[in-house]
Amino acid sequence: MQWLNGSVRISHSVRFTRLLSDANSRTKLFIGGLSYDTNETVLKDAFGQHGEIIEVKVICDRVTGQSRGYGFVKFASEAAAGEAIKEMDGLLLDGRNIRVNYAHKD
Repeated sequence: MQWLNGSVRISHSVRFTRLLSDANSRTKLFIGGLSYDTNETVLKDAFGQHGEIIEVKVICDRVTGQSRGYGFVKFASEAAAGEAIKEMDGLLLDGRNIRVNYAHKD
């Protein structure tokens, strides 16, 4: 790692490692625009038709327990995740048009 004008410059090996980890994240999807009434069971039922699901998580407020309007679905395969994005992005779920994209770490 090198410092350049007060910012961090990432070495090539770190970038390559990140590319490898990003390839593994091609099975995890970000689902935005969820209704506050949408729960994990609804997400699993809606996305399960596209392939085997490993994990479903709706993000909730710590204090109120109410949904924050987004969640994640992790598929067993990249093909299933890709199919889900293609088929589900922009569709109506619990009265809301949802956004479906690959999840990524920053």
